[in-house]
Amino acid sequence: MTNKSPVSNALAFLICIAIPLAIGFFGSMFTMDSVKTWYTTINKPSFNPPNWIFAPVWTTLYLLMGIASFRVWKKRKTTEWFHWAVIIYIVQLLFNLMWSYIFFGLHQVGFAVIEILLLLLLIIVNAFIFYRFDKLAGWLFLPYFLWVSFATYLTYSIFVLN
Repeated sequence: MTNKSPVSNALAFLICIAIPLAIGFFGSMFTMDSVKTWYTTINKPSFNPPNWIFAPVWTTLYLLMGIASFRVWKKRKTTEWFHWAVIIYIVQLLFNLMWSYIFFGLHQVGFAVIEILLLLLLIIVNAFIFYRFDKLAGWLFLPYFLWVSFATYLTYSIFVLN
């Protein structure tokens, strides 16, 4: 643990929370129009959740990611592997953002299936790396993994139906 002041820890915590929330916000820019237009015209499986559920679920998941990243940040000086944790975290966040662009922005459902499979792999790697720093940080990725697993199946189902 670092001996940072409560103010700098609070600022670091807010930054760690803001980063994934910002990714979610940027992703929603691709989603907002398509949900009202293109998404209404495609075939969806019977288990497709209602549109209103996505925002609270993703907000919760982004908050959990932020908390996990803060826990890892606090232990950054305990290992020389911190830079790898940061790299994998950023890459998986970028893949998270890219899925929204590919699926909702470009309407490329088949490509979105491939991309989300890669995202799922990155989430697993990220969780394991975070777990090495802080067990709870790793476990905080479990809901994210479960939701993206569901989203992967949903994306694949939409691909098959269309």
